[in-house]
Amino acid sequence: MAVVRPFKGIRPQPELADKVASLPYDVMNREEAKEMAKGNPYSFLHVGRSEIDLDDSVDAYDPKVYETARRNLDKMIEDGILFQDAQPMFYIYRQIMDGRVQTGIVGCTSIDDYMNDIIKKHEFTRPEKEVDRINNFDYCDANTEPIFLTYKANKEINTIVNDWIKFHKPVYNFTTDDGITHIVWVIDNQDLVNKIQKIFADIDYLYIADGHHRSASSVKVGLKRREENPNYTGDEEFNFFMSVIFPDEDLFIMDYNRVVKDLNGLTKEEFLDKVKEKFAVEVYEGEGQYKPERKHTFGMYLDDTWYKLTAKEGTYDDNDPVDRLDVSILQKNLLHPILGIENPRTDKRIDFVGGIRGLGELEKRVAQDMTVAFSMYPTTIDDLISIADAGEVMPPKSTWFEPKLRSGLFVHRLY
Repeated sequence: MAVVRPFKGIRPQPELADKVASLPYDVMNREEAKEMAKGNPYSFLHVGRSEIDLDDSVDAYDPKVYETARRNLDKMIEDGILFQDAQPMFYIYRQIMDGRVQTGIVGCTSIDDYMNDIIKKHEFTRPEKEVDRINNFDYCDANTEPIFLTYKANKEINTIVNDWIKFHKPVYNFTTDDGITHIVWVIDNQDLVNKIQKIFADIDYLYIADGHHRSASSVKVGLKRREENPNYTGDEEFNFFMSVIFPDEDLFIMDYNRVVKDLNGLTKEEFLDKVKEKFAVEVYEGEGQYKPERKHTFGMYLDDTWYKLTAKEGTYDDNDPVDRLDVSILQKNLLHPILGIENPRTDKRIDFVGGIRGLGELEKRVAQDMTVAFSMYPTTIDDLISIADAGEVMPPKSTWFEPKLRSGLFVHRLY
């Protein structure tokens, strides 16, 4: 029984939407964010990564950063760059990348559903990473970025969305520099808004696809507001957080690849001999890099050579939704026992490269500062849902969703 409700969205003027919209805060560093926003006073990075407006000597987590975010958000509203809708509404957000379409409902979801596992998770969060978004949301008194949720596709919702798109003009329609098209429609028909709420109320579970830290932060800010308002009714905006909710059939997960600093004191020959104990190893004879074509196969780049690795039978439990993941197989049978990567969350010898960067990036990293790289077959959305349903968590850096939701197209006030 998922609670999904409309909200009075704060959003850009149509003619400024493409200038306001920015990549999410966590896909770039400070220097990259500053460069992206250079010469663009409308960029929402002035809210999501407000340290770009302060001297580099100011720590990215200094209270001044969050005070600046609040001032910048308020100024964007005062200057008419952003405005708030007069009544609670749902929104349709469509993204098109390389001809592939994903279309979701933008609304607010319940912090109680999060705490009661109606909204299911598949990753652990790190408290130190939560603190940054807690401060951003708390100072701004708003959810400044949406959470990326999914659900098992529902024909009624699909029909409503498709019919609305067919007969109504979008309020935004633009293509960003990376070639991704972003289209937004506003559902302002109250009867239809009520119907969407009722349909979601019959959906058992929502699943976090991307944004575990943002959702955890949103919930903690909501709980903080409850403490500050002991007579709360549960209907206040701080009891809800902004989400974009996509049907599972629309989503696309890319590979999330690994690069490792060294061979843990082994020679190349010693390393390969150990790898062959758990994997069938063959030199890749094709052109370019080796991109795995099915589960339980891996690419490995070492000493200017690509290899194909295939996990041997008995090295994983096909009945265990976590153990059978390729990221688990690689970690359990190679990264930990051979390369000594015990905790990939904290070990400085390993790094992760999203599939959007291409496998050429793995070769580049090996040439620059790493020794060996591994290309992965993507985790599937079915894997994600199976693990969440089992109450389990994925290993870190298991999923890379594309396209990323743009920030700045929607803001949800907490009052």
